[in-house]
Amino acid sequence: MFNETCRLSNGLEIPKLGLGTWLLDNEQAAQAVRDAVSIGYRHIDTAQAYGNEAGVGEGIRSCGVAREELFIMTKVAAELKNYTAVMQSIDESLARMGLDYIDLLIIHSPQPWREFREEKRYFEENKEAWKAMENAYRSGKVKAIGLSNFLQDDIENILAVCEIKPMVNQILAHVSNTPEKLIRFCQTEDILVDAYSPIAHGAILDDAAVKVIADKYGVSVAQLCLRYDIQLGLVVIPKTANPNHMRMNAELDFVINDTDMDTLKNLEQIQHYGEHSFFPVFGGKLK
Repeated sequence: MFNETCRLSNGLEIPKLGLGTWLLDNEQAAQAVRDAVSIGYRHIDTAQAYGNEAGVGEGIRSCGVAREELFIMTKVAAELKNYTAVMQSIDESLARMGLDYIDLLIIHSPQPWREFREEKRYFEENKEAWKAMENAYRSGKVKAIGLSNFLQDDIENILAVCEIKPMVNQILAHVSNTPEKLIRFCQTEDILVDAYSPIAHGAILDDAAVKVIADKYGVSVAQLCLRYDIQLGLVVIPKTANPNHMRMNAELDFVINDTDMDTLKNLEQIQHYGEHSFFPVFGGKLK
């Protein structure tokens, strides 16, 4: 699995399987990066909002693999919606991680989390933020730029004015919650879809119908969920600090047949993610 990549619109290769670090503190993130890299991971995801960029940077420096072999992704905080603030945040991310460049930088959300999916859409503000992203790309501070949680009209707002098209849109996409129309739109625009929380924050692990299909292939529910997203053409970044889970998440050498893919796609949508049913995850507001 570690040798499989997707090609971004600018030609950059991104590993299909990455490590998510949400909810890990700096110490946990540093160790998770070291463990993941030793297992074979080369794609690491973090964000300004996670508060662990310094830990990820420490893990990168101490993992024993050259920086150039790693694909590091971080996100501009959702609340930063003007050129100056975004540019400053990029420099701060580079400083916190101790890096000369970031492989992929994305805007974490089209709206601040407290206003997520509310009436104010921040169209003009996102255009200004995107100009900063483009300039960071041109300067070499970042190798690729993209979006996260952007709906089709949010993306069209950027496409209408951009000089450099978004290369990625990171969205919630997993078994029972597959935004097919948005995925198709992104793929039509040559925007790679990156699936966060591909195992539904663990809420799907006890689903009996999914377990029946997983058993059919001799795999775990988590493995089935990751393979499902990958067969949709998505990149996946499951979050874990457990080395055993990291290893299992990479054992995806099987193919789900079309009938089972359709079944998984059309399962009843999960409405509640337990302790993870708050932002920046899904449907609610910050605690």
